[in-house]
Amino acid sequence: MRPVPMLLAPLAIAVIGLTVAPTPVRADTLRMESAPASGTSAPEVRGRTKAQVRARLGAPTEELPAVGGDRPRHPPITRWVYPGFTVYFERDRALHAVVNRRAAAPATE
Repeated sequence: MRPVPMLLAPLAIAVIGLTVAPTPVRADTLRMESAPASGTSAPEVRGRTKAQVRARLGAPTEELPAVGGDRPRHPPITRWVYPGFTVYFERDRALHAVVNRRAAAPATE
């Protein structure tokens, strides 16, 4: 077999590029439930200690026990539930405050 001349290599690359280029592009749209329209929002607490969160927001309505903590790679995660939002802690530091979902209406028959 004879070697391809140096001028035909760029031509071959151009032909391959033109056959691949017109392929259609597709994308999906992800729709997410937005925050409640009532103006409820979670306060910014990231990085604060439990004592600082308690001083700023007061006592939570419910303190859930820690989960995890069985290994160094799985630190204990604690949740404090307030009316309208929940604060998540890793050890003693706040990770996030998240707006609570509205309770689903009971099914009617």
